[in-house]
Amino acid sequence: MPKKISKELIKELTKKFSLDQHVQVVRNAMIKTNLSELSMNWEKYRKIDHSFSHVISGEMPATNQKSSGRCWGFAGQNLFRVYLGRKHNLKDFQFSQSYFMFWDKLEKANYFLESILSTIDEDFDSRIVMHLLQTPTEDGGQWDMWANLIKKYGVIPQAEMSESFSSSQSAEMNKMISRKLRENALDLRNEYSKGASNEDLDKLKHNMIEEIFRMLSMHLGTPPKSFNWQVRDKDKKFSRYENLTPQSFYNDHVGLDLDDYVCLINCPMSNKQYNKVYTVEHLGNVVEGNPIKYLNVKSDIMKEASILSIKDDNPVWFGCDVGKHFHRSLGVMDTDLFDYELFYGTNFKMNKAERLEYGQSQMTHAMLFTGVDLDENGKSVKWRVENSWGDKGGNKGYHIMSDDWFDEYNYEVVVHKDYLTNELNDIFKNAEPIPLKPWDPMGALAK
Repeated sequence: MPKKISKELIKELTKKFSLDQHVQVVRNAMIKTNLSELSMNWEKYRKIDHSFSHVISGEMPATNQKSSGRCWGFAGQNLFRVYLGRKHNLKDFQFSQSYFMFWDKLEKANYFLESILSTIDEDFDSRIVMHLLQTPTEDGGQWDMWANLIKKYGVIPQAEMSESFSSSQSAEMNKMISRKLRENALDLRNEYSKGASNEDLDKLKHNMIEEIFRMLSMHLGTPPKSFNWQVRDKDKKFSRYENLTPQSFYNDHVGLDLDDYVCLINCPMSNKQYNKVYTVEHLGNVVEGNPIKYLNVKSDIMKEASILSIKDDNPVWFGCDVGKHFHRSLGVMDTDLFDYELFYGTNFKMNKAERLEYGQSQMTHAMLFTGVDLDENGKSVKWRVENSWGDKGGNKGYHIMSDDWFDEYNYEVVVHKDYLTNELNDIFKNAEPIPLKPWDPMGALAK
């Protein structure tokens, strides 16, 4: 029989608490003060330094995703605008975040319905169906999902499709669209149980997508098919470009070949191996696009590739668990910034693999590396991070990541293939991806 918490135990614990002066002092302080302030390590706090040995050219003012989960797209657009800004000598520029959000939501709706059809013989309470129904269309995404959107839909300036209430505060829109999609899933499964043909189900799904398009247009506006763009650069030179399409705007004014980029992860879980390629089942947006594809490598490999990229004046998209050992207003990610063990009088001893395996960590946020601080031996000490939470935290929205934090809580970087060895490029290109379950922590950023 399970042992209960007895009155005797409560009495014993209460007595120990009453005799522990450290606990009482901490309790009194915690009543009115935030944990992060009380546990701050003074030696680390006093050494916060926003100078770096290597910073890319073309940094722009920080963007703000506001109350939405579009970090992966903001990080992608922040990467793109570095190249557009250099090309046109711009001080500031923003792509339309509503535009990519519209197409991502529509594609995710279609991907969800296709996943429902592919699992239609499963019981409604099977783990996979319940997983699909939990988040039919959230804001998150992965690099390959971003690349698929750009290849299909391109990009446009923010002025052509500005932010709406729902793009900046997406909870209500997501709630209503998810409600409709769950209803759609029920209808598809019911019609299948009645003997509907594949053709009948496809027609039904077509009508569902039409309704989702209508709802998205109400929340976000309707994406333009063509537009003109005019801009004045740092030297006051004026330029105008006419009859652009989203695809031509990307190709002519950004011009990165996204097929040349490789997504690296560092996932030391016991069910994964290094130098193996992984994918995640039922994770994506564009059905006909490339699947999620990761090459699992040691953390040092991710660092080496990122350093080469930054030294070559190229920013790096990455995914991490931002909420761990992070002070938002200071803009610092550092495993030693908070002395939780001293504060609580206990040890926190999970390593990176164990945190992933037991639910203590997962990818939660995507940002951009725009700089790195190297010591006299060329070893990274800290990293400069462009976030998308506005300009209030850190150095006007640019943050610091310690090198130790990179090892512990950074899980993914996307780099050009030129910064990897031929061996790693061959593995990424030719190896058959090993499928991971949809609930694997390596898929969490897209939730």
